[in-house]
Amino acid sequence: MIELDFEKMGGLLPAVVQDYRSGEVLMLGFMNREAWQATLETGRATFYSRTRNTLWVKGMTSGHVQRVMEIRVDCDDDTVLLKVDQVGGAACHTGYRSCFYRRVRDGRLETVGEPVFDPREVYK
Repeated sequence: MIELDFEKMGGLLPAVVQDYRSGEVLMLGFMNREAWQATLETGRATFYSRTRNTLWVKGMTSGHVQRVMEIRVDCDDDTVLLKVDQVGGAACHTGYRSCFYRRVRDGRLETVGEPVFDPREVYK
């Protein structure tokens, strides 16, 4: 049994999601115990939505699911790294491959890359 420390953040722990081939950071989500168990059992990245107060399997609406290829746990047992196969090419609900599609340059945010899909079409 893997014992993670869900208590430091009130029942949640951060889950960094990374493309298992390229190493690109795709997103950051949060897991509670139930999301952690679902991820282990199904092999699909499952998170806890803090805004909706419910579990969500990444890509169930968009089809852009994350198949978990490897899981790493940090030294404090309070953060996980999911190395995933990003099906469909986009992890971000805004249509970009990564949620980190903006960079800071000269004190401003600059968009990097092009959207993979139109969220208005996917999330009708």
